[in-house]
Amino acid sequence: MKVAINALQNAQGPDTGAAPVRRPSLGQRWKGSRNLLPALLFLGLFFFAPLIGLLLRGVLEPEPGLGNYAQLFANSAYTRVLINTFSVAGLVTLISVLLGFPLAWAITLVPQGWGRWLLNIVLLSMWTSLLARTYSWLVLLQSSGVINKALMAMGIIDTPIEMVHNLTGVVIGMSYIMIPFIVLPLQATMHAIDPMVLQAGSICGASPWTNFWKVFLPLCRSGLFSGALMVFVMSLGYYVTPALLGGAQNMMLPEFIIQQVQSFLNWGLASAAAALLVAITLVLFYLYLKLQPESPVGNPR
Repeated sequence: MKVAINALQNAQGPDTGAAPVRRPSLGQRWKGSRNLLPALLFLGLFFFAPLIGLLLRGVLEPEPGLGNYAQLFANSAYTRVLINTFSVAGLVTLISVLLGFPLAWAITLVPQGWGRWLLNIVLLSMWTSLLARTYSWLVLLQSSGVINKALMAMGIIDTPIEMVHNLTGVVIGMSYIMIPFIVLPLQATMHAIDPMVLQAGSICGASPWTNFWKVFLPLCRSGLFSGALMVFVMSLGYYVTPALLGGAQNMMLPEFIIQQVQSFLNWGLASAAAALLVAITLVLFYLYLKLQPESPVGNPR
């Protein structure tokens, strides 16, 4: 018996622990990459080529250099446009979060049938024409509109309030349009939260307020961050609503770009402003990834 055991051990070789893991070669790792060639060609032709052309125009027209970027920050009128853009985007994001959070919570808490109806109403507002929604707010907010007439009939105001062609109209119109973009990711995140987690917090002695701040809100962080980022980035690049509801004193960067191209044929300055929007978007997206603990670029724990 011992001779058979020794022969079996010699045939198996010495025990060196776990078998070494063979790393795939470079050829194996890139074996299926040729399937991505059509998609890469499409992105290169319709995305990267125009983007590179945009960046080149910003530094080559009307003369090579960074003069267009220096002009954007040196000219007080252009600086005001940048400030207006970030101010409006920040206000719209804040209002959308404050209004969208309780709406997403209500959709999650109400019975399933009612929640489905509320969610369909939110989706319907997204599917309605953007131009039609903006003109609707123009009719509602003007001096002779329904809102001013209702406020005057209730005795709250004596004279109509100017709510169009200024910052107020832009923020109201854009917030209404942006709320669905924060409700959808928030509602999906809230729906995925296990109610037993909140019950466990209550059993451990947490008050409803503490349970909300310490348990529920941190669990909603991913949906809150993604929705807020989406709203902020989309607000930076919005054109229709600020153009119709805003005024010359509240011009935003997209309207400024259109004006430089159509009215002044200043492609260099317009390209520099557009490149600035792209750069800001990429920086915000990178910061969002850094803040997400499950992100591959997040800080290791």
